[in-house]
Amino acid sequence: MKPFVVILGCVGALVFSMVLGVSFGTDPVSLASAVLDGASRDHDIVFEVRLPRVLLAALAGAGLSIVGVALQALLRNPLAEPFILGVSGGSAFGATLAIVFGLNGATVLGASFLPLAALAGGMAATLLVHAFATSAPGSRSTSVLLAGVVVNSIASAAITFVKTLVAPSKAQELLFWLMGFLDVPSRASLIALAGYLSIGASILLYDAARLNVLSLGDDAAAHLGVRVRAVEVRTLFASSLVVGAIVSVTGLIGFVGLIVPHVLRRLIGPDARLLMPASLLLGGALLVACDLVSRGAFRWLHTEPPVGAVTALLGGPLFLFLLRRRAG
Repeated sequence: MKPFVVILGCVGALVFSMVLGVSFGTDPVSLASAVLDGASRDHDIVFEVRLPRVLLAALAGAGLSIVGVALQALLRNPLAEPFILGVSGGSAFGATLAIVFGLNGATVLGASFLPLAALAGGMAATLLVHAFATSAPGSRSTSVLLAGVVVNSIASAAITFVKTLVAPSKAQELLFWLMGFLDVPSRASLIALAGYLSIGASILLYDAARLNVLSLGDDAAAHLGVRVRAVEVRTLFASSLVVGAIVSVTGLIGFVGLIVPHVLRRLIGPDARLLMPASLLLGGALLVACDLVSRGAFRWLHTEPPVGAVTALLGGPLFLFLLRRRAG
């Protein structure tokens, strides 16, 4: 399929999902009234409640998807994904410490600092996984997955330990946040997320062609003029920055970076220069749609399941299928 057609379809999917996201919910609204009458109840629901949430879902889905493409190219492992590799877990631990010590807040400064704490945790986790994968004997793909499982377990245990040391109210706040909800804490958080995502995505897009060359192997890429270590450092930093910023706002949302790249790779091939912009668009559309499913489930469940559970139900079986196929 022609890349232009696929990317145009991704744009349409994102716009369509966002329109659905602001149109439907527990209370019916009129979009015409919301746009034309600034004093109406419909305007408050659409622009104060639903639109920030839809924008958060679009940003988070876009960021997780492009990081999935970058990590799969860098590690030469199609099963690589921020949640599976422990990047999200490390980011969650960094953000947990910041929340416990009261370093988050509704101000732009507080909202900007929390992603930096998550960045530190995510970067540490990423470096651990990368170091283990490059030094361990045997298959690099297997080493990456094993290292991700171990790092995730360590991060989860550390978060659990921290929760036992804080007051019950703070522990409940952390538990709710870690489940992967898309409630927007403040406009400052949304602005900070957009800023960090723009920086990280720009770095990844800049190195897209170099990541294509890295698929030939480190030695071959070096002979072709690619500064392999510099590309690795930039990719790991940008990936940790994006994931850290997202996790600091949404908590843990997994498998988006696995689902979207695999769908698009079948349509437009493995070229990261095409995969990355397409993943930004389709990833945003996917998470907005998953959030719409989560909100729609309220009518039958009388409670709203976290969007992280919806993506896990979609991505978990896909991961097992891909793992089985690679083993075969």
